[in-house]
Amino acid sequence: MAQQDLWDDPARAQGLLRKLSVLKETIETWKDLEHKTNSLLDLAEECQRAGDNFMENEIQDEADRLLSILKDLERDLMFCGEYDSRNAILSLHAGAGGTESQDWAQILQRMYMRWAEKNNYRADVLEISQGEAAGIKSATIEIKGKNAYGLLRSEHGVHRLVRLSPFDADHARHTSFVLIEVLPEAEKDVDIKVSPDEIKIDTFRASGPGGQHMQKTSTAVRVTHLPTGIVVSYQSERSQFQNKDIALRILQSRLLQLEVTRKAEEMARLKGERIEAGWGSQIRSYVLQPYKLVKDHRTGYESGNPVAVLDGEIDGFLDAYLHSLIGQEV
Repeated sequence: MAQQDLWDDPARAQGLLRKLSVLKETIETWKDLEHKTNSLLDLAEECQRAGDNFMENEIQDEADRLLSILKDLERDLMFCGEYDSRNAILSLHAGAGGTESQDWAQILQRMYMRWAEKNNYRADVLEISQGEAAGIKSATIEIKGKNAYGLLRSEHGVHRLVRLSPFDADHARHTSFVLIEVLPEAEKDVDIKVSPDEIKIDTFRASGPGGQHMQKTSTAVRVTHLPTGIVVSYQSERSQFQNKDIALRILQSRLLQLEVTRKAEEMARLKGERIEAGWGSQIRSYVLQPYKLVKDHRTGYESGNPVAVLDGEIDGFLDAYLHSLIGQEV
């Protein structure tokens, strides 16, 4: 693209500048690590020649710290997907089973919020639909931070829970399902351009808590993408304009995910591989009864501590999925 054409498209220019900033930061981080490593090696060699063991512990501590940084940088190298560096939008949908599945959806929502908090990511609940008795029917969470989508895309699929029901007087064992959708945040008018002729916008009165203003005026917005039939509704903000803006942003992310899926299916076809149609496959089981185990069915990674996992300790599962992709992606 010629320079003049680039500046005629401010949205694309902004996206390219953001990518350039990320690349510069990555290069500077590696250079800084190289400098500190060489300095530490020089210090260690000098101490060895002088027979001085006084700083041995300090050198070892610094070496361990640099090794930890190196491991984090090596992890970053696994993010080779086109959209891995983006923020992530998680949508949770309770499956059949009423209160049981809705409670399970709320437990998973808390798990991801706790994971984000522990890893210094920002997590904002964009939309939530409460269950009748307990839990939630659905929720949409935006998680912002470096490589958020690259880390969390492994969570896309059906999550299965087996436990003794807290809602059953007989405490029978129940199985519940929740579908997690993970979308890369779309850059407005860069990744996906939606023509006004392709969408239908309806407004309606917001339901649920939100005050008299939300109840008496048509602030909620429903956006329908006519070519695909995708429908996005949003009502959390008091302003119809804000609800429309967020609904369109989520729609663009859903359309971008469709493109990501299409490319993955095409790549698999060229490789002669068979992949599941859609995202409905069960990816992970959380068993609390009769034994305690969380198992990822794609990588085989397991944890015998489901309490910690449901408190946000999911990094082992995320890393196992990243390692399973090495050599599979271009």
